[in-house]
Amino acid sequence: MLDILNHGLFYVKFQPGATGAPLWSLFAVAIVAYLLGSINSAVIVSRLLYRTDIRTEGSKNAGLTNMFRVFGKRAALLTLFGDILKTAVAILLTAVFFGFWYSHGLSVNYFCYLAGIFCVIGHIKPIYYGFRGGKGVLCSAAAILILAPIAFAILFLVFVLVVWVSRYISLGSIVSAGLLPLLLQAYMQIVMGDETYNPMIVLLSFVFAIIVIVCHRQNIGRLWRHEENKFSFHRQKDKGEDEEK
Repeated sequence: MLDILNHGLFYVKFQPGATGAPLWSLFAVAIVAYLLGSINSAVIVSRLLYRTDIRTEGSKNAGLTNMFRVFGKRAALLTLFGDILKTAVAILLTAVFFGFWYSHGLSVNYFCYLAGIFCVIGHIKPIYYGFRGGKGVLCSAAAILILAPIAFAILFLVFVLVVWVSRYISLGSIVSAGLLPLLLQAYMQIVMGDETYNPMIVLLSFVFAIIVIVCHRQNIGRLWRHEENKFSFHRQKDKGEDEEK
């Protein structure tokens, strides 16, 4: 099973990184990952447990932070689990067919990154819920955790440090996203060398970063005007828009 996940069922046909994969497989990965990403945990949990749509409460955003602020820890934990699970399933399904192709603790198969990206897009613009979802930070983090765990650990420390100092989750998300492609570029050049360097991975990590940053454009404006809500471990049902995930 581990060999299948690392090399994929098509490892005889395709080379590492899936560079020989046909075009149809790209579309298949994108569509399946998008449909999985469109399963929005925040909307489901809020409707099943609280008989309301989280998109009508708090910041009106279907994400982890808004769930915590409006409904508390249990709702946030269920949302956390659901969003991580769908991202993992999207990437693992891709790995079954095309492999992870791990090298030095980093996946060099761009199919898996593509699956992560389209899962994030589905989370942000879910087809099942009128294309109104969250901001994709949690799904992006889950994807990087699976594909580049060492990079994730570094970026998580950066995120925690920024949030601890500033109390702005949005700022931590933006800074971490912006550092992702730079970190992967440096990691592949310094640790992996030229043999397994895949520029497509850096390009796709830029896509991850751009998606997260663009989805936080309103937060950036509020940060600039000093109007952004600071994070608190207490529920704040009366707060307006925040730095949602």
